[in-house]
Amino acid sequence: MTDIEIRNHRRNAARAIDLQQLRLAVVACDCGSFRRAAEALAIKHTAFSRSIGQLEHLVGTSLFERSSGGIKPTQAGQAILRIARLILEQVDMLVDTGRSGGRGETGHLVIGFFTSMSTGNLRATIGELKKLLPQLELATMERSRFRLMTALSSGTVDVVVSPGRLPSRGTRSLLLWSERILISLPQDHCLASREIIYWTDLRDQTILVSEYDPGRELEDLLISKLLLPDDRPRVQRHDVSRSIIKSLTSMGMGLSLVMESDIGASFAGLVYRELQDGAGPSRVDFYAHWRDDNENPALKRFLDLLAERYPSPPPTAWA
Repeated sequence: MTDIEIRNHRRNAARAIDLQQLRLAVVACDCGSFRRAAEALAIKHTAFSRSIGQLEHLVGTSLFERSSGGIKPTQAGQAILRIARLILEQVDMLVDTGRSGGRGETGHLVIGFFTSMSTGNLRATIGELKKLLPQLELATMERSRFRLMTALSSGTVDVVVSPGRLPSRGTRSLLLWSERILISLPQDHCLASREIIYWTDLRDQTILVSEYDPGRELEDLLISKLLLPDDRPRVQRHDVSRSIIKSLTSMGMGLSLVMESDIGASFAGLVYRELQDGAGPSRVDFYAHWRDDNENPALKRFLDLLAERYPSPPPTAWA
């Protein structure tokens, strides 16, 4: 086959792949079984398996290893499923953008966030905003940091509140508050009896982190606190949400790092303990990010409220 024929074959295969096949593959991966995934989606098992087989034919490799106990992604399948999730996220973002056509109108504000709203500053600030502007049409969007910054660039959201600074061209940022880093662990864990846990106590533990943000940031913090590789705990990354990480933690599969605002959402079998080093509690800063060219009056009111509630240190509050 010539190079031109190979390229044409690849293009034809790419055109033949549909979003439904990608969604079914992702659901199958999450469920660990074709049958359970088919039942969850109310699709016949034979039709589900046939769709996965067609996708595998089009991409030219097996996505899953089949066994009597279920399925698990092959090495190639892991890479393909990661791309599939990204594609589906982008399609969802496209729909979100279409539905937010009136975003620029006065009296409408979309706040994107990647943090818990079970308690803490973001929950309190949004509550105060609604009291100040009861007629404000307020919408919220919880996404990964990558999707939030994409939404900010496209105008789908007006402002993003997230841990860590997210530099992006054409955006500005405001330092807000900081939150303590906590360790989440099963209530019967040997460390649960302590009120304070030190980073060095994690040496022989397994830390569960999500593939979604801010897992990378918390993992980097872990490395910065324990410089020697032999002193670091085992880190297991899971392609699941933060809530699933909590579930895995409660099952005794490991410990997890969380932020202070997470503690408002109780989870059976879990306890939270403060993490410290020699200098005291470990903290992470939160920022607000918005587009420099966004002239939405409601955004200015929200930013004024943030600046009043969380005055930044001199010399300047705006970055």
